[in-house]
Amino acid sequence: MNLWLRLLRVRLAAQRGERIGLWDTAVTTFRVAPTDLDTVGHMNNGRYLTLLDLGRLDLMVRSGFWQRCRDRGWFPIVAGQSITYFKDLTLGQSFEIHTRVAGVDDRWAYLEQTFMRGDVEHARALIRACYVERGRGRVTSAELEEELGGFPPHLTVPDWVRSWTHNSAARSA
Repeated sequence: MNLWLRLLRVRLAAQRGERIGLWDTAVTTFRVAPTDLDTVGHMNNGRYLTLLDLGRLDLMVRSGFWQRCRDRGWFPIVAGQSITYFKDLTLGQSFEIHTRVAGVDDRWAYLEQTFMRGDVEHARALIRACYVERGRGRVTSAELEEELGGFPPHLTVPDWVRSWTHNSAARSA
């Protein structure tokens, strides 16, 4: 139930919140709840991934891109992710998830998401995603670029990200 309440809270706050651009950084606030904890007493590693979904939703709704996708029948799919944990989060601590589009290539959109508590970075994730259109399949990067009126020049994908994508790609049998 905790996640449904968080989803509702994030969605309503995003709809009513300050508008941002898709290329801006969305900052979404949370507090560690008892249902987030593992047996050691800190936030469970899987919970980080679940909360990242909410950070991405916040960025998409506040930028207006969520509605544009819905209008076109598009929806985002996470195809890969890598997360590094630096410092644990414990019961009752408040924290923020900072979400930004890190790059786009001919096949993928990449998002960087960080868990911050004040100036302290607790975890950082890189997400590889694509968009799919109901009944048709994958949306091309060219279609995304056209819908968005182009991609900013600073969204170049670093070589290490290309390497990560290549080395983590699903292999056909």
